[in-house]
Amino acid sequence: MANKYAYNNKDVDEAKVARAMAKSLKVSPKHCVEICNALRGMEVSKAKAYLNDVIEMKKAVPFKRYNRDVGHRKGMKGWAAGRYPVKASQAILKVLENAEANAEYKGMDVENLKIEHISSHRGVTIPGYRPRAFGRVTPFNTPTTHVQIVLVEA
Repeated sequence: MANKYAYNNKDVDEAKVARAMAKSLKVSPKHCVEICNALRGMEVSKAKAYLNDVIEMKKAVPFKRYNRDVGHRKGMKGWAAGRYPVKASQAILKVLENAEANAEYKGMDVENLKIEHISSHRGVTIPGYRPRAFGRVTPFNTPTTHVQIVLVEA
């Protein structure tokens, strides 16, 4: 039987990579896309420090794609529009720590890990409703997000 959950990068040496995946996280898909774009190619220690700074609202995540009506933030290089997506940063930090633990379990050097692949995709939408006046109802859906991370020794 084929694997139901596949990673995007398939042609890699299994002994040299560590992976982690999270499915159907109740966080914004758009925020996760921007965070993944900011983390791609970073070392794991720097990525964890960056995510902790975002959670503490010390550093902003540059919003390059989903930036309509997004205000400018100070201290950003090369891009002005940004936000502090705390909930999505916490979720991605958990997946990153899980991938790091998987690398340690495999016997890889944890100090020299680099994010080779990180991506997020829209998951299923959980339908919900809000009651309105005069017996009507308005849809109030909850989006979910799938995140996958692949680490490699630098």
